[in-house]
Amino acid sequence: MPHAQHSAGRWFARLVLLIAMSLSAGGAVAATCVAANWPLWNDFKQHFIKPDGRVVDASTPQVHSSSEGQSYGMFFALIANDQPTFDRLWRWSVNNLAGGDVGAQLPGWLWGRAEDGAWRLLDPNAASDADLWFVYDLLEAGRLWGRPDYVRDAMRLLALIEQKEIVSLPGLGAMLLPGPIGFEQPNKVWLLNPSYLPIPLLRRLTSASPTGPWASIAANTARMITSVTPKGLIADWVGYQVTSDTAGRFIIDPVKGDRGSYDAIRVYLWAGMTPNADPLATKVRNALTGMNSHIASFGYPPESVVTLTGATAGTGPFGFSAALVPYLRAIGKTALAEEQLQRARRLQAESLLAQNLAQRQPPYFDYVLSLFGVGWADGFYSFKPNGSLQIRWQNPCNP
Repeated sequence: MPHAQHSAGRWFARLVLLIAMSLSAGGAVAATCVAANWPLWNDFKQHFIKPDGRVVDASTPQVHSSSEGQSYGMFFALIANDQPTFDRLWRWSVNNLAGGDVGAQLPGWLWGRAEDGAWRLLDPNAASDADLWFVYDLLEAGRLWGRPDYVRDAMRLLALIEQKEIVSLPGLGAMLLPGPIGFEQPNKVWLLNPSYLPIPLLRRLTSASPTGPWASIAANTARMITSVTPKGLIADWVGYQVTSDTAGRFIIDPVKGDRGSYDAIRVYLWAGMTPNADPLATKVRNALTGMNSHIASFGYPPESVVTLTGATAGTGPFGFSAALVPYLRAIGKTALAEEQLQRARRLQAESLLAQNLAQRQPPYFDYVLSLFGVGWADGFYSFKPNGSLQIRWQNPCNP
């Protein structure tokens, strides 16, 4: 009997150790519970993800895939606790967009069918928003699923981003360029994209790279948004003109002008999902009140805006409504948020009707925005003040 008691004691101690190790791996134990069903994710996988891990937007002649689409798909797979799909998306991205090595080459942004009929990388220039999302996805997947290989990939890619996609602008400081090539214009003007800079992601990268530029970039992102929204509306692209060795100013983008549409809609989305505890959240939201005013008047978001005059045009698709739900909730417009949520759900369901599917793939970008906005509204995920994720499946056995 003493021997049996000794064996039982060793077994119990080993069990305690295994549980502790699993918990320290960042949630791997919780991941073994069955995740809540997410119909939007199931639809996205069915209509947009190939078995090899390629996210396809069939609305263009190239039937293209983009680094943005791959990185967004990985984020949604993480929220859905879908590890196999996450891994396929990442491996396809590395092999087809980054030459097999994300420590040596930033992912090219566009892949698809070339004019000669071959399938290949069509534009090797990187898109920095996708690069940030790749890093974020990998860091959080590594933490939540206990995958140090993902963390290693994230840190290698992050080092490359800091080397190739960051610029120090006089009078501003560190800023993320939209990509490594092509964003410095004549007359000392740099082109920037506000939608490439979700503050929660910048917070997470700050913790991953404490000596890096990310805290400064977060502050400069808020400064940019508050500087270019005289009517409470944001443009797709913004210019920054260097006026001396120590000064500069935000200006209308000399190439794209002051139009806000399919890029800019994400700025409201990120602002809405930024935690209230973040010191930049209120500042950014207060700069974007023009969109709230339009919805209150017309019942839907416009497809495009002119930021200097406040003029609007068109009716935004259902993805725009989905993207605005977090923002409207964050500023206390709960009735407007519910109206936009119901509009998004209704039009998204219509896109899946048999007669519509027989003609075309469902609208890719609207689905992406719905996964972000409706997924957040339905409580599948949220961001913590340090940028890390709180996901429903982390506590799936105690909903």
